[in-house]
Amino acid sequence: MTTSVKETERKYEAPDGVRLPAMAGLPGVAATAGPHEQLLEAVYYDTGDLRLASAGLTLRRRTGGDDAGWHLKLPAGVDTREELRLPPGGEDSAPPEELGSLVRVHTRGGELTPVALISTERQRWQLVDGRGDLLVEVVEDRVSATGGADGDEARTWREVEVELGERGTVALLDAVERRLKKAGMRRSRSSAKLTRLLGDRVPARPTGPDVGRKSAGGVVLAYLREQADALRAQDPRVRRDEPDAVHAMRVATRRMRSALKVFGGIVDKERTSDLAGELKWLAGVLGQARDLEVLRERFELVLDDLAPELRPGPVAARLTRHFAPREAQARRAAVEALDSQRYFALLDAVDALLADPPLTRRARGRAKDELPGLAAKSYRKLARQVAEAHDDAGLHEARKGAKRLRYAVEAVEPLHGKPARRYRKKVKAVQTLLGDHQDSVVARPVLRQLGAEAGAAGENGFAFGVLHGLESRRAALVEERFPALWAGLGKPKFA
Repeated sequence: MTTSVKETERKYEAPDGVRLPAMAGLPGVAATAGPHEQLLEAVYYDTGDLRLASAGLTLRRRTGGDDAGWHLKLPAGVDTREELRLPPGGEDSAPPEELGSLVRVHTRGGELTPVALISTERQRWQLVDGRGDLLVEVVEDRVSATGGADGDEARTWREVEVELGERGTVALLDAVERRLKKAGMRRSRSSAKLTRLLGDRVPARPTGPDVGRKSAGGVVLAYLREQADALRAQDPRVRRDEPDAVHAMRVATRRMRSALKVFGGIVDKERTSDLAGELKWLAGVLGQARDLEVLRERFELVLDDLAPELRPGPVAARLTRHFAPREAQARRAAVEALDSQRYFALLDAVDALLADPPLTRRARGRAKDELPGLAAKSYRKLARQVAEAHDDAGLHEARKGAKRLRYAVEAVEPLHGKPARRYRKKVKAVQTLLGDHQDSVVARPVLRQLGAEAGAAGENGFAFGVLHGLESRRAALVEERFPALWAGLGKPKFA
């Protein structure tokens, strides 16, 4: 069973001859316990080309201390990482699948092998408040490590780590840092012992061409890079079945695909068409699980508000029997897709795009000159779709067009600030309204199926008929409200 711990810590270099200062008198600290001595030894695992270290992740098997076992550390914010833990297993055990799968977005089939052995002599102090609750933990480590360029020659150093306790505050971390700096210590340039050991062997992430931050290419590439980061960050969350993870990963995929299409005059659309197609495939796979989840929650929410006499029979049980196996199968399909060579090839293509993007001549132009016109083009396409939206299918196409416009405005928002942000919110309102209509279109045949399944099982299917009527009414209300909402949108005036 994997356990998860959030760690907020700071690491400091402690030169020889610089002593750890006393921690008495810090704000809120009532007592200090320690030092407690520990002997720790950890074997670190990575691919041969150090993909985990490059991405800021560490995977190790530690012996000694209070938390012996397998540890996977994932970035989770400034000075914060999430540590996933598993028991140590046998002495010669390979990294467990539960953790290995969570880094597959980086390893992409590459084998995880030992890359370093790090031994630590640790002294630990715990700073507590008046109730004895932990505020901050301070440790002084004497480190001996092998696995650098030579692999045999040991390196030694001394460092200090300061970790936030359950009752501690960032302000207290700052106070400890001021005391350490006054004593002659400074923040470590490495966030982990492994990266300090490996040094220049850790490959830097490609930054792509320098086209200028305010150029059209710079703005579009920054947006694409942001979505690529989001996609990679959501991958392990999808595998762990965390709330909203599938949705967030699907959105990042759609945003990237939309940017490639809308800004095809900046990043050559023809040369990214294959990648756009693969992003569409991934969004579709993720969409199966997401759409079922949305539909079930939609039905459950309405049922909860119905009077008891309008939902006779085992309605909730019928929903569970219908959706549970389908959602489970859709989730398995999503994870299988994330383990596929096709997905790994997509990730490689994203990396290649960001490292060496097929920029057009217009990419070096000023973003304020080049990009607003492309966003306005998305509006004109949406306007044509709205004019042709005479049925459910037409409204669905308009919804997709609104989403594309929203993402286009989102990409140029850093250029235009509040006007773009206000317009994006108005576009989102249009998209949300049309999304409610499409959800109703999708929901009604499912409700007919649920009613039929209930009848075949000898149950009362009346509630599903009630829901069907409510869904029809919701769709009609959207169709009544949409013209006024659309009329209030107008052209993107920030352009």
